[in-house]
Amino acid sequence: MEKSFENALAELEAIVKELESGNVELDEAINKYTEAMKLAKFCSEKLNTATKKVNEILTENNELKEFDVDTEA
Repeated sequence: MEKSFENALAELEAIVKELESGNVELDEAINKYTEAMKLAKFCSEKLNTATKKVNEILTENNELKEFDVDTEA
C-alpha cells in the first residue's frame, strides 16, 4: 500500500524536528536526512500530480482556464 501525502508529510516533519533538536548522532542524522529527502521528493511528486489533475479539471474545450482568486471581492 502506497503512503499517503499526509503520512509522508507527518514523517518528514518528525524527522526535521528530530534533526533540529541536535540530539542525533552523526550516522543516524545522515540516515534521517536521506530518508527526509526521499519523503520530500515523494511529497513534491504527489503535489505535482495533484496540480496536474486540478488543471485537467479546470480545462474546458481543450483550453486551460486559469484559476484566479479574486482578491478584490
